[in-house]
Amino acid sequence: MKNKKTFLFLLFTIIYSFSHAQMLEPVQWKFNAKKINDSIAELQMTAEIEKDWHLYAISHSNGIEIPISFEYAPDKNYELVGATTEPKPKEVYDDFFKSTSRYFEKKVTFKQQIRIKTNVPFSIKGNISGQVCIDGRCIALEKKISILIKGFENLSTVQEGAVSPVDTLVEAIENQNNGSEINSKQDGEIVLNTAPVADKVEEEESMISFLIMAFLGGLVGLLMPCVFPMIPMTVSFFMKSQKPKFDATIYGVSIVVIFVLIGVLLSLIFGPAMGNIISTHWIPNILFALIFIVFAISLFGYFEIALPSKWVNKSAKMEQSGGIIGIFFMALTLVLVSFSCTLPIAGAVALNSADGSFLKPILGMLAFSLGIAIPFTFFAYFPGLLKNMPRSGGWMTTLKVTLAFVELAFALKFLNVPDQTYHWGILDREVYLAFWIVLFAMLGFYLIGRIRFPHDDDMPVQRSWPRFMISIFVFAFVIYLVPGMFGAPLKAISGWLPPMETQDFNVSKIVREETKTAIIMLEEGEREEPRYADQLHHLPHGIQGYFDYYQALRVAQKEKKPVFVDFTGHGCVNCRNVETAVWIDSRVREKFARDFVVVALYVDDKVVTLKPEDYIVDNDGDTIKMLGKKNMFIQNNLYKENSQPCYFILDYDGSVLNGPIYYEMNVGNYLEFMEEGVKAFREKEKSRSR
Repeated sequence: MKNKKTFLFLLFTIIYSFSHAQMLEPVQWKFNAKKINDSIAELQMTAEIEKDWHLYAISHSNGIEIPISFEYAPDKNYELVGATTEPKPKEVYDDFFKSTSRYFEKKVTFKQQIRIKTNVPFSIKGNISGQVCIDGRCIALEKKISILIKGFENLSTVQEGAVSPVDTLVEAIENQNNGSEINSKQDGEIVLNTAPVADKVEEEESMISFLIMAFLGGLVGLLMPCVFPMIPMTVSFFMKSQKPKFDATIYGVSIVVIFVLIGVLLSLIFGPAMGNIISTHWIPNILFALIFIVFAISLFGYFEIALPSKWVNKSAKMEQSGGIIGIFFMALTLVLVSFSCTLPIAGAVALNSADGSFLKPILGMLAFSLGIAIPFTFFAYFPGLLKNMPRSGGWMTTLKVTLAFVELAFALKFLNVPDQTYHWGILDREVYLAFWIVLFAMLGFYLIGRIRFPHDDDMPVQRSWPRFMISIFVFAFVIYLVPGMFGAPLKAISGWLPPMETQDFNVSKIVREETKTAIIMLEEGEREEPRYADQLHHLPHGIQGYFDYYQALRVAQKEKKPVFVDFTGHGCVNCRNVETAVWIDSRVREKFARDFVVVALYVDDKVVTLKPEDYIVDNDGDTIKMLGKKNMFIQNNLYKENSQPCYFILDYDGSVLNGPIYYEMNVGNYLEFMEEGVKAFREKEKSRSR
């Protein structure tokens, strides 16, 4: 009897462990409230992250993964002071998506200052949301904040509506239940068990790539018409000096110092909060786009962006001081005179460094200035090489105009960020591509001489073979873009384009809907209209599906089909990879259309509000009114999963027939998973019909 009980206990333990094995919690949170003075406290939210997992930073802004965000419930007892801050995140450049990821590993502490308005202890509530990923899968992160605040007895007044001490005792117990251990009060400070902030993150490859591009930008700036002709003039001046190499070195160093000082100024402007503002708000993105457009128009030659002439004249007079000071002002004169040509390039470097890092604008300007200063110094050391330099001419104007077209194309990237974030729907994929096609086609026509701008000469373009060869590549790029207007994926530049789901006119989708999928639907009768489809993107590749879990079960029961559940997210990179590589296969699409009712459950959606009849109540008795939170609750509680992508095949009663599978990129394995689910459903249907 004893052995039998032991066996049953072990069996129960194994079953329980297996049922909960897939419920991942790679991030553990600890909360702390530190007293700064008699009216200011600092909330400290420390995340302990499991090995190899990535928690995306507040300043993460590539539009794919979801950055972490903090929401605090309004309360009369306190007010926020500034925004939530974070340490410097790790930065990694993704060659495939052409974007930089910013995330934390191991441990990180976020801080938020608050101003206290009561001397009665109270509790701050809020919510943490974001995304944590590991190779092949991501998890939508949700965590409730509950932090006890006390130790402010010196405040002279008590705000109306303050929380009672009885409530704070309840909150203290809740904090303990949430894993935040409260220690003894020390010098008016509430101390929880938190570890120190993670060590300083080392410099990443993305920074190196940025510096290389900034240096190349300096070299391009050197080739501008207002800079390039000054090289032989400047070198000739130094050759007449008694110490030509020394003077040339001081000249080059002076150029670097001037641009680095500009970088320091930019760092003061683009402070730590700027990265988050750029990633979340439409105003700076619209502003940056307008700046690039103005730069482009200037490069076309319609007007010049010039500094006041008295600045240039005053700097030129200071050159007569002689010595190191005179050389410094000679360098300053070069910077001021070349302002109209180099500003668009230097501006591009500056705007791409505005991610909240204090050092990045400084280092960017350092690399940019080296691209300009080194050639001046180099030719002063080796003046004989001046004979091999190309002569000034129309090619410099061609370079300016080419850069103008590139800057207009780049301005669209800034416009795309708020368009996707705020669901404006202005720059859909084909609209974005249409602008690019027009811009680069015009560049091609310019290069072959069919379009001219104010500063162009009348030299026959046939004599310039490099210009002719470049035009071939430009037109080839335009031809590459054209199929994208009809739904081609354009994988080489997909990271620069809006999502495929924003494509209104997709020929392949239309063909599929009008042929195979439409025939299948006609055979089986019309389905219900998907709920919330007007607020969400359609499923990719013309796949028919739903966005509400219970509606999908109801339709599946009516049609006697299994349900293919896709737990996904707007910011799930691996979900998009599976859709691009696997779902596009005709065999997979046919199986979706013929054998399944498909439902895509976006767990990270923060926009769609549920209709009252679709509300559900969570385990705490709170009503869930948002679609994303409802989908996350279903995944976590009904299926003990919390990663994306995650795929199940269900019976229409909600029971699991097959799965889950996660980041599966092999089409054969995916089809096998689908077929096994269909077989299990048919067997269950037979047993029900008996």
